[in-house]
Order: sequence, then C-alpha cells, then structure tokens
Amino acid sequence: MHVLVLGGTTEARRLAELLVEVLPAGVGLTSSLAGRVFGPRLPPGEVRIGGFGGADGLAAWLRTHQVDALIDATHPFAGTISFNAAAAAAAAHVPLLAVRRPGWVPGEGDDWHAAGSLAEAAAALPALGRRVFLTTGRMGLAAFAGLDELWFLMRSVDAPEPPYPARMEVLLDRGPFTLDGERELIRRHRIDVVVTKDSGGAATAPKLTAAREARIPVVVVRRPPVPEGVPVVEGPEPAVEWLREHILHRR
Repeated sequence: MHVLVLGGTTEARRLAELLVEVLPAGVGLTSSLAGRVFGPRLPPGEVRIGGFGGADGLAAWLRTHQVDALIDATHPFAGTISFNAAAAAAAAHVPLLAVRRPGWVPGEGDDWHAAGSLAEAAAALPALGRRVFLTTGRMGLAAFAGLDELWFLMRSVDAPEPPYPARMEVLLDRGPFTLDGERELIRRHRIDVVVTKDSGGAATAPKLTAAREARIPVVVVRRPPVPEGVPVVEGPEPAVEWLREHILHRR
C-alpha cells in the first residue's frame, strides 16, 4: 500500500508527521513538492520534488507506484495541480481527498475588496492607494507590471523574476509573521493598500489585523474552487481519519 501527498504547505508537512506515526508497517508514504521554492521545508518520509508532466504523467506515477490513496494538500491557489490530481485519480481509480485550510473572513472594521484574479486586483489598485504591500507571492507579478504610478513592497520567500512593477522593493521573508512586525512594516513603508490572496491560515493573517488597525483597504483575491466531486477536509487530522475510514480498514 502507498499514500501520495501533494504538498508544499504547512498542512501537508503536519499530515506527513501524523502519517509516519499512524501508518502500519509496510505502507509507503511519499510527499511531492512542486520545487518552486528554493530550500523548502521538507516533511518526514520519502520526498520527491518536481512536476509529474500533467494529469497523464501523474496517473502513470500512481499506477507505477501502486498508490492506494492520493491526498491533495497543496496551496489553495495551486489550481492546476489540483485539477490534474482530480483527472489523474479518476483515470487511475485512486481515491482522492483535498485538504484546504478555511479561507479568511472579514471582521468589523475591515475594508476588503474582493477580486477574482490578480488582474482584477491590479485594476482596483489605482482607486485605493499609491503605496502597495503586495503579498501574493512572486508568481503572477506581470499583472501589476503596468502600474508605473504606484510603488510596491513585494514580499515573497524567493526573489521574483520579471516582468514586475518598475517601482518595487523586494522583501525576502518567510512566515509566520507577527502582528507587531506587520504594524511596523506598514508604518515604516507608509503602506496605504494591501493585496493578498485568500490563502487562509494563521501564518500570514496578522497583516489583515494590521491593515484593519491602520484603516487601510485590502484587496483579497478569491481562491479557485476545488474540482467538482472531490471531498474536502479542513486540516491534517480529519485527513488521517478519512484515510483510516476509506483506505486502511481495507488492508
């Protein structure tokens, strides 16, 4: 028996930690990382890094390695791999579960502006501010490249590659972030608008509280949907229970 976890998130690492403790002897565990981040935090167990070659390549990998369960614990915005996982699981007849942390919910005092894409977020910015804290990661910066009248502070784990905004300062950092740190960042750089993806989770949420306290708007890019028909749980613990119920009891 073999379990494949599509990972790269905090939830995926925690899931691997749980699985190495609860999986019976003889059950293999592999965590797969996309390889887009330099020096990723590796989970326990066997790890593979790199793509599969689309849905067909993933389906072939599932068959070749005799995978009995596939768990998609990728980032909420890793839409392509999630749809490839759904297609591959169906083709290889492998049960699939998605792990998705809950999205953020605005609270009293928040000034949030929803966007369906990075392009929509970029289009909304000129009416909202001039000094932008951009926390959408290094991928997709081309959507903001034409906003020459705005200044950007872009934070990501790895350095971005062009095209990106002409007036941009890069801050290389990795969460979790503190509320005091986010307050100081907004104050020091005179930020007047924040852009984020609805990634959910606590590691990067303090920026939302800091923006609320500073009374500045936040453009929130909506996450893509989970492929239709794929069951979803909100964390590693229920994923382990799903695995026990649907897979392990069949051994």
